[in-house]
Amino acid sequence: MPYSEVGPRRQRRLAMKYRRRRTIVAILAVLVIGVPVTIVAVVHNLKGNITSSALRAGDGKAPEKITDELNVLILGSDTRALDTHDYGLGDGARSDAMILAHVSDDSSRIDAVQIPRDTMMDMPACEDTGSGASPAQRGMINSALNQGPACSVSAAEELTGVRVDHFVEVNFDGFATIVDALDGIIVDLDEPLHDDKANLDLPAGEQTLGGTDALALARTRHAVGDGSDISRMGNQQMVMDSIIDRAKSSHTLSRPDRLYSFLDAVTSSLRVDDGLDSVSSLGSLAATVSSVPKDSITFAIMPWQPAPDNQNRVVKSSAADAVFSAITADQPIVDLVD
Repeated sequence: MPYSEVGPRRQRRLAMKYRRRRTIVAILAVLVIGVPVTIVAVVHNLKGNITSSALRAGDGKAPEKITDELNVLILGSDTRALDTHDYGLGDGARSDAMILAHVSDDSSRIDAVQIPRDTMMDMPACEDTGSGASPAQRGMINSALNQGPACSVSAAEELTGVRVDHFVEVNFDGFATIVDALDGIIVDLDEPLHDDKANLDLPAGEQTLGGTDALALARTRHAVGDGSDISRMGNQQMVMDSIIDRAKSSHTLSRPDRLYSFLDAVTSSLRVDDGLDSVSSLGSLAATVSSVPKDSITFAIMPWQPAPDNQNRVVKSSAADAVFSAITADQPIVDLVD
């Protein structure tokens, strides 16, 4: 069913859902791609913090690469297989955010497209890369990460038709560690929030949160509204805004003592493909990304419409095909998106 045929109330809810995610995802994309710019200026032993895995599973075919553009899949992982159990119980891993970032052939432009995590699609079979294999099946694209980032790459390539050259993944522990490296963030809550499932118990008023509480606040469903994904987005926005404010106010990047601890936290949070697992490769990516003017960077949500078999899910629209075709052809998408 096309978006135009959905009731006005449903249209507003869906549109709000993805508009409010846009800022969060844009910040994540800037953080994960932009971090290597400063890594190169720090001692090389930070390289040992970064873990890597295969870009693709098996010998599956990848979309043809027409030009020398660079496409990076950025994954925000909600895996629960972490060092602590501070974020509640859960099994497996899903991509809580997925962004396809395209750097043009001449490095003059970046087009970044967020793929909604609840996008329904026919996912390709994926061979075992260490987290198990999966058969071809219909499901939400975020579930592909259960079998590892290589399966997310396969799913993204299947959905978009765009060849992925690299992936960068950041996890829950990483988010919390980054907040702690900033000495916490300041939030002001209108009312107390309590959620046993998220290990969240916060009083009302202004307070400084460490990484564990900041993440719990961003992810709680049961302490706000009707317990839906939409209800928690106001808190997510507040947390991300606070991270940016804290980073600016504490002058993290201009103080060597803070810079090293911050970069140590970030690099320890990343998993990348084997092609990025070196300081020189990260430096090359950093140099390319940092050379693009800010006004030549476009962030957009993948054009979508409600899934015909489940109104709480989405599918890509015909407008999305036009966006991904433009990326494949290394053409700007700015005039194709809102």
